[in-house]
Amino acid sequence: MPRSRSDQISVDDTPYYHCISRCVRRAFLCGEDALTGNSYEHRRGWIERRLLFLASVFAIDVCSYAVMSNHLHVVLHINQGKVKSWTRLEVLQRWHKLHKGTIFTQQYVRGEVQRDFALSLVEASVDTFRDRLMDISWFMRELNEPIARQANLEDACTGRFWEGRFKSQALLDDASLIACMAYVDLNPVRSGTSDRPERSDFTSVKKRVQAAQENQQPKALFPFVGNPRKKMPAGLPFLLQDYLELIDMTGRIIREDKKGVIDASFLPILQRLNISSDNWLCIATQFGEKTASIVGSELSIAYYCESNRRQRKPRQCGTKLLA
Repeated sequence: MPRSRSDQISVDDTPYYHCISRCVRRAFLCGEDALTGNSYEHRRGWIERRLLFLASVFAIDVCSYAVMSNHLHVVLHINQGKVKSWTRLEVLQRWHKLHKGTIFTQQYVRGEVQRDFALSLVEASVDTFRDRLMDISWFMRELNEPIARQANLEDACTGRFWEGRFKSQALLDDASLIACMAYVDLNPVRSGTSDRPERSDFTSVKKRVQAAQENQQPKALFPFVGNPRKKMPAGLPFLLQDYLELIDMTGRIIREDKKGVIDASFLPILQRLNISSDNWLCIATQFGEKTASIVGSELSIAYYCESNRRQRKPRQCGTKLLA
């Protein structure tokens, strides 16, 4: 029996989650249908624009993403500090970018004078909207539903476009986070739809490489802020250069027509995270097959199970791989 989404997502344990949405009824999100010859490549733009737009509205940051032929991968970060800092007006303005809200919230945003009962209703709406703007289920709903409507309109049909539930995985530590991000960014290379990471259209790694060429980081994506330290700003706890080099080297090994070796001394990022270089390739290419609803070191998973009163530990991401 599937566990409720509230049981799967616990910000107290980790703010990082890997989410996957898959198409049904042989529906193609993008690419070309080999049976009919119809091309759905333009739908990649739909999903990327919607995803990055939602990142500007929600208190949820996009760490990595990849749009494949019939499914979508995205690694998300719930930013509690951001949502708590928003004023009542900011919450309403953000929510109104998605929905109309109520008559009273519209009046409040326009600066109209309101009676006490109306202000009470506005306050209740703000509390509700604030919670939704840091809720991954709402984020995925706002991402998937418009795409489904557009696709159904284009296909002249009705019914489901996505599976009923998106899959989510809790990433409990830095090692599981970077392994999952690499797995997501390397999806096109692994599937053979791209020959190298920086040429993988509609992926976060391509967007990061393009920005890095101008000594910048994409504003729409959760930034890399360097290795953990005191007074660390909000962002991914890795060096951008380390990550891009790791992705490039791993991508070369995945490609059968290219040579590549990750030496034990190749990157400090693997050493810092205590990931064996001999096992990194297995992690980056088989993350989806090796993991279940939570991913992390043996210690991280044990603590998670204890804090969430889960008696039976789910299938782990191979502690030997991360040690």
